[in-house]
Amino acid sequence: MMQTRNALILGGKTGLLGQALAHVMKMPQWQAFCPGRNELDVFDSSEIKKYIKKHNIDTIFNTIAYTAVDQAEDDPEQAHTLNRDLPALLGKICQADSISLVHYSTDFVFNGSKTTPYTTEDQATPQSVYGKTKLLGEKALLSNTWDKLIIIRTAWLFGPFKTNFVDKIISLARENKCLNIVHDQVGSPTYTIDLAKHSLKLAETDSSGVFHLANKGQASWCELASEAIKCAGLYCSPTPVTSSEYPQKAKRPPYSVLDCSKYSMITGCKPRTWTQSLRDYVYHYQETD
Repeated sequence: MMQTRNALILGGKTGLLGQALAHVMKMPQWQAFCPGRNELDVFDSSEIKKYIKKHNIDTIFNTIAYTAVDQAEDDPEQAHTLNRDLPALLGKICQADSISLVHYSTDFVFNGSKTTPYTTEDQATPQSVYGKTKLLGEKALLSNTWDKLIIIRTAWLFGPFKTNFVDKIISLARENKCLNIVHDQVGSPTYTIDLAKHSLKLAETDSSGVFHLANKGQASWCELASEAIKCAGLYCSPTPVTSSEYPQKAKRPPYSVLDCSKYSMITGCKPRTWTQSLRDYVYHYQETD
């Protein structure tokens, strides 16, 4: 019988991915601990060490990040603190105590110049403050690597428990007959519940290194919006527009589809298509709306 693993989920109280992880950990082999900000200061090493000892934590999942991509351009210091300094601190603690760390990164570490899915071997050359600080977080962890470190790059998250792109599109589609949606940015839409389940499978292999993890397939923002509207049974027509017609402060990769074959090779599992997972989410969304 598999021994129960005690996991500390940073961001598990309020985060989109953190709450999904807490949700899927309701199983015999995992016990999740999700302290709020008032319960644990994640920048206090001594507090974290005490919490780890008190709850016999053997795995930390770090879902905390500065994800406001455009705002990061005006607030690089805070983005650096959350995206680089926090992972570096957690890495030192976990390495010293031989604890497993699962840290989440992003497709924004790539510049988008490819036309085929990015592998973990491709060079990362981010074009935004968000992407640059996330890559610095990866590098900080990998500079003192140990055999219990997993870095998961993922992308375009949607799922329950917190408002996301799909929620916003469905809400807007209920009030508008037409929406302008960017079509020249292509990536890997990812359902947080699927990502959480696959993250646990990867953690259970006791592997280490950098992995890409997303749902199968690719889409533009316009295609993702169109499918969400269709699944919701709404009558709204998305109009494709270019990124230049919808100017944003941060430069985004025009193509950032992730190749997840390394994950599948290690676990023997293949993520399902984003369209399948989107249907699951939207149908649930409508039932609970």
